[in-house]
Amino acid sequence: MLLTHYALGFALPLGYCLGVITLSIWLNVGLRIRYPVSHRLADAAAFQLLTYDVLQLTALLFLTGGLENPFAILFLAPVMAAAVSLPRRWTMWLMAVTGIAATLLAFAHFPMPWRPGEQLSLPLIYVAGIWTSIILGAGFIAVYASRVAGEARQLSDALAATELVLAREQHLTQLDGLAAAAAHELGTPLSTITLAIKELARATPDEAPHAEDIHLIAQEVERCRAILSKLTSLGAEGDGMLDTMSLAQLVEEVVDPQRNYGSPVIVERGGVGPEPICARNPGILYGLGNLVENAIDFARGEVRVIASWNAAAVEIRIEDDGPGFAPEVLNRLGEPYVTTRDARTAGEAGDAFGLGLGLFIAKTLLERSAATLAISNAPSPATGARIAIIWPRAAFERPSKKELAHETPSG
Repeated sequence: MLLTHYALGFALPLGYCLGVITLSIWLNVGLRIRYPVSHRLADAAAFQLLTYDVLQLTALLFLTGGLENPFAILFLAPVMAAAVSLPRRWTMWLMAVTGIAATLLAFAHFPMPWRPGEQLSLPLIYVAGIWTSIILGAGFIAVYASRVAGEARQLSDALAATELVLAREQHLTQLDGLAAAAAHELGTPLSTITLAIKELARATPDEAPHAEDIHLIAQEVERCRAILSKLTSLGAEGDGMLDTMSLAQLVEEVVDPQRNYGSPVIVERGGVGPEPICARNPGILYGLGNLVENAIDFARGEVRVIASWNAAAVEIRIEDDGPGFAPEVLNRLGEPYVTTRDARTAGEAGDAFGLGLGLFIAKTLLERSAATLAISNAPSPATGARIAIIWPRAAFERPSKKELAHETPSG
């Protein structure tokens, strides 16, 4: 403004303009005093400040020629800021404020500052073109930038959630080592207790009042030693009691926590040849559990979990009798920002605010175990969703890392 007024010689209502700018300066000073630098604004507060920016720009343009002023393009700046940082609802409201302000400036404003003795008056059709370009530009920026920013935020949330799941998976795989360490530490005091109880048993006649209690304690001590022995072996042996599980045990461990919630779950199992045995994999357990939970959320009557196998493959199929997947998202399911839940359902189910993160994480973890997912709807006239998880049998029965380490000769 100072450059335009003094260097270019275009007379501006400088006092009024500097008054508007001074108001903004005091607003910023007040906000800085009121809030610390680390304060993060809520969506509503950010919308209010961006609305103030639009109104301030409107006042300055009103004083300096309205939409004829080339700086009218700055109307796009608050809309861009809202599109990349606020929910779409607030962005649409800011677009409405911008549209109203631009419309008012098209008809009411001070004359365009120009050389002394001259007056610049643009045709109404040209001003209408400027108004149209601002409205269309703001709309394009609001839609495109908000979609790009929203997908970036959702992908970031999805990756963060996946990292959390994988961190929990790694923590679970480390528990056997912690159990072995705890068993080692408990071994010494338990040996002392064992020795002491044996001496008490020898010194106590069978007819003594506490003889039966002493023998019971001796049996429980032996039981504790057996448990500690198994825990100790988890760190070195690949076939520990918690290291492998049959297909039936895998399905039961996935389904059992869901039995008392929502629709009943029916398990069917059968195949050709011996039942597959797999290494315990927290990723598979989490992924299958998430898929079963989703099926229960949407089922109207029941959920079926069907496990089958043959010499070449192992398959677990999850079926429900709900509405099924919407056709428009069926081919994109498993992406981090694709979901079939509406806002209400997503909020109740807690599916990461409806971003589709649950299915994304489940699909990622299952595919890491060499599984292939086939997602479809039940053939008409039946309704419901169908998800088939298929492993090559060799990959499903792949030994755990501890088993491989145990079988690999040293040296």
